Amino acid sequence: MPNASPKDLLRRCAVPLLALLLGGCSTLDYYAHLGQGQWQLLHARQPVERLLDDSATDPDLARRLKLSQQARDFASASLQLPENRSYRLYADLERPFVVWNVFATPEFSLDPELHCFPIAGCVAYRGYYQQGRARGAAALLRQQGLDTYIGGVEAYSTLGWFDDPLLNTMLRWSDERFIAVIFHELAHQQYYLPGDTAFNESFATFVEREGLRQWHAARGETPPASDDRQRQQFIELVLASRERLQQLYASDLPVSDMRAAKHAEFERLRRDYRALRQREWRGQGRYDAWIESPLNNAKLLPFGLYDQWVPAFAALFTREGRDWRAFYAAVAALGRLPEANRRAALEGLMQTN
Repeated sequence: MPNASPKDLLRRCAVPLLALLLGGCSTLDYYAHLGQGQWQLLHARQPVERLLDDSATDPDLARRLKLSQQARDFASASLQLPENRSYRLYADLERPFVVWNVFATPEFSLDPELHCFPIAGCVAYRGYYQQGRARGAAALLRQQGLDTYIGGVEAYSTLGWFDDPLLNTMLRWSDERFIAVIFHELAHQQYYLPGDTAFNESFATFVEREGLRQWHAARGETPPASDDRQRQQFIELVLASRERLQQLYASDLPVSDMRAAKHAEFERLRRDYRALRQREWRGQGRYDAWIESPLNNAKLLPFGLYDQWVPAFAALFTREGRDWRAFYAAVAALGRLPEANRRAALEGLMQTN
């Protein structure tokens, strides 16, 4: 990063420190990996303005970057999201994902193996900047008898610690999704509650969806046709399977019988999906590859987290007069409640939506 300012140099030095803070009780090798991966990402950043001024910039990239800056301006001016250099920069990492997250559960449980960090709190995964490292970590977990799943991630937020860039990994999305993720990740910078993934992701998902609605309204546009119905039906299918597995794992079946019943449940999930695809989706399913690849407990972990409390946040937004600043203050107030009280408050809001 040529001509770095003192602030930039200080942040360079902060990368290994951040890795230590995020790494918890992991190995020194993992600390080094986190620091190197974050530094490489920061080093690859270029100002979007410079790329837009460069006639050699690919026209399609220039169009997407211009759109991103319009959305970035809207996010701060209209949604009252943080005004900083995040998403005013672009980085081409020359790979399909920025990180690969490894999820793990016991063989007969849907409770994740948690990783607790001072900044982010406890999360249900561990991230790796290199796919090979993620595969190696998953292999070691499987040797311990755990179910594992590796999920590629196109974008993430450093919660305002650094100026997060737009990434080449985001460009394969539609314009709608591209803008949505900018709103979503900035929402994490606006408010983040360590240790409560469902709260954080539901909050950011609400901001993303309401932000998109307001974005289209401000531009006099008709929102594009949504595939939310197919997505919601798929999530409901998976959550129903999770509920049956929960009941199975709470039973006192012998291990061999439970293992057979677990396998049968995943086969039922596949059959139910195929029937739904033919009955409701005219034989066209977005999730064919997911359902036909190996299934286990760990693969089910992400479902429900991004949507669980979205109706509650929608009700809260209405209660606060659809005023973003008042809404964010109310979200922060919820976050200060003890966990049981916070959950009760969210459930109460769900009833009013």
